[in-house]
Amino acid sequence: MTLFKQLYLKFRYYIVGLFYFKYTIPAFLYSLERDRVERAEPQLGTAEPFDSPGKLLNVESTPRGANFYFEQAELHISYLTRDLVRVDWKPGLEPIPYAIARQDWPEVETTLAETEDGWTLDSGELQMAVAWDGSLQWRDRAGALFRQEQPPQRKPEGWIHRAPLEQDERIYGLGERASSLNLRQAEDKEGNPKTFRIWNFDAAGKYTPGSDPMYISIPIYMGLHNNGSYLIFYENSYEGHFTFADVATADFEGGPLRYYLTSGPPAQLLERYTKLTGLSPLPPRWALGYHQSRWGYRTEKNIQDMVDEFQARDLPLSAVHLDIDCQVGFRAFTIDPDRFPNLPKFTEDLLEKGVRFIAILNPGIKYSRDSNLFLEGQLLGAFCTRSDGTLVSAPVWPGWSVFPDFTNSKVRHWWSRQYRYLLDAGVTGFWHDMNEPACFVAWGDGTLPPRSTKHFMEGRGGDHREAHNLYGLLQAQAGYESLCNHHPDRRPFIVSRSGWAGLQRYAWTWTGDIESSWGALHQTIATVLGMGLSGIPYSGPDIGGFQGNPSPELYLRWFQMATFLPFYRTHSSNNVEARPPWVYGEPTLSIVKAFLELRYRLMPYFYTLAQETSQKGYPLVRPLFWADPQDSQLWDIEDGFLLGDALLIWAVAEKGMRSRSVRLPQGTWYYFWQDRQFEGGQSVTVETPLEQIPVFVKAGSIVPMEEGNCLILHLYPPVQGSGEGWIYSDAGDGYEEGRSDRFYMVRDEQGLEVRWEEEGTYPFPYTQVQVHLHGFQPQQAWIDDREVEIQGRLIQGERFSRLYVRGSD
Repeated sequence: MTLFKQLYLKFRYYIVGLFYFKYTIPAFLYSLERDRVERAEPQLGTAEPFDSPGKLLNVESTPRGANFYFEQAELHISYLTRDLVRVDWKPGLEPIPYAIARQDWPEVETTLAETEDGWTLDSGELQMAVAWDGSLQWRDRAGALFRQEQPPQRKPEGWIHRAPLEQDERIYGLGERASSLNLRQAEDKEGNPKTFRIWNFDAAGKYTPGSDPMYISIPIYMGLHNNGSYLIFYENSYEGHFTFADVATADFEGGPLRYYLTSGPPAQLLERYTKLTGLSPLPPRWALGYHQSRWGYRTEKNIQDMVDEFQARDLPLSAVHLDIDCQVGFRAFTIDPDRFPNLPKFTEDLLEKGVRFIAILNPGIKYSRDSNLFLEGQLLGAFCTRSDGTLVSAPVWPGWSVFPDFTNSKVRHWWSRQYRYLLDAGVTGFWHDMNEPACFVAWGDGTLPPRSTKHFMEGRGGDHREAHNLYGLLQAQAGYESLCNHHPDRRPFIVSRSGWAGLQRYAWTWTGDIESSWGALHQTIATVLGMGLSGIPYSGPDIGGFQGNPSPELYLRWFQMATFLPFYRTHSSNNVEARPPWVYGEPTLSIVKAFLELRYRLMPYFYTLAQETSQKGYPLVRPLFWADPQDSQLWDIEDGFLLGDALLIWAVAEKGMRSRSVRLPQGTWYYFWQDRQFEGGQSVTVETPLEQIPVFVKAGSIVPMEEGNCLILHLYPPVQGSGEGWIYSDAGDGYEEGRSDRFYMVRDEQGLEVRWEEEGTYPFPYTQVQVHLHGFQPQQAWIDDREVEIQGRLIQGERFSRLYVRGSD
């Protein structure tokens, strides 16, 4: 590093230090005031605690289950489907169903029977047994016992729920976690099983592997053991603590003990959960491309120069994201007109280049009578208050700020209106930041006072203990509805840092302010997989890490891995070096370009997975055990993942690694880079030069790619038998009907047959079709009984009903 650059970096860090220093005194004053008002707030716990519900006294059947009456509690069981059940222990506060997308469940016929030990309730798919003391057992349709629960304990304001775990049982989920994928492996500093906090939290600049809590906490987990797998979701937004030792313990500070349970293979579990909490809508196609972002662009010229450099170097780019430095005094819904003198023309020019303009938005509103937004909100009664009606204020980026109460539908509607002028100016989408909600503190939690901050809660009333984890979800709902109403012919695009169960209905997310390190690269995969198993299918990291300056090798390995994740974005802090792909020179730039181009060639595959997610709720990125839940060797793998069912990707997350061992699920797998075949159910070693990370394709898969107007069908024949694939196509945005092209492949002794079936009215979007055969040497080929020319392993053709290829391995 040159002396000039060293001096420049020191000067920049000094300026950034001064920038942060101005928030120090407000943070100190706020922390003092927060503690004072919290101490003065009366304790509200009035429930009579108990260690056990007591003896079972009476049972009554209901149209979809049964009610069980104990000495000190009631248990209400409601089957929503034959394999999805809602469990309510009462008394308790009724939750406001923010997470629940569906209420109109048909009645389910169940059988209630008394036994020597208590009662059983059976739908034919899911059976529960209720003992006299309130303990529960759950069995699947085959009668296998997959979960047991101890009688719950009641606290003055909350509940404790315990479930013994099988010795081999793995646990996944709880939303966003900087932890091992299997949460049961995580330990605290003393080597004890880690306790995970359910409380959305700003990691404040950077976090490291092991940090807890994180931005998105969801009380949901999946259990997997030799007797099967199940999923449980607690509909309780209060702070909670989960520990997974010999017993799984869910300890809530307040709220109800209501939870939903379902069993089955992982794919079915996510399908049932998203039927309950909502499916992710199909995103606009461009959103699956590459996004460039940085805290530090500041001006229109900086962004224009960066976009021009992408084009000059022939690097694909779909969106650019603006951070708070583009705003007027960091104020919400502003973009500085001095630095963006003609925003509508600028966004129009970007769009002509295929680049969308994404603006940041924080919920804190500057506490100032000079702000029209503040005056509007104050007149409407839109902001959070204390018990005495005074506004709750805290220091955030604009200075002292107030916070909209999104638990009031009137406030959400008011907030939705604020997006309009930026949308009119050509802003395509928004990323919601600081919406835990976060504020600056000298000590303690960086959020609003939990007990003394009051919320409307749709008219019922409540405080921030209940509303905190809901805050980002409800802001995302308001933003989503605004974009839907303002541009009814476009699909909304919102990225939210925080949220709760149901966030998938409104927004994507990212993994936040992680450090730049090899450990953080490894952590990213477990975090993204865990969110997918918690119902959040669209996420990804700040490539290279948010805080720090990654080496060329670390940046490259991070970029290669992120190429196969749903949200594909580079972002970094304002006190680190800029990170467009060309800053690292060669060979890094050429390799990054190759992976960027691969991502765009794979767009038909990504878009088809997105359509599948909108229909079934599956995450695009899946843990390896998704392919074979019975293979216990796959249960703890967290540095490899499936992209859909066809592709298997392994990260290279160690400095200098040029080969590595990978575990393959059962079946035959093709090595993507060489077409070499490997048998699954074993570990194999592959080379990992800088130009590659391990990527495999499952035999029997058809992977669609595109180059310009040409569709390339990459066929990976099964060793024997059949395989299939499909492509979803539409206009890439809007809500007009699309089309599905489905391909069925059959291997016989002489060759390979492929049949093509078309569904839907949308016109076929390609002018050319190519078929590329892998692991199979074609000798002759016929399209609809007409012989066609073969060029190596490539067949140039057109749309067909039947393709037959004679050849050999």
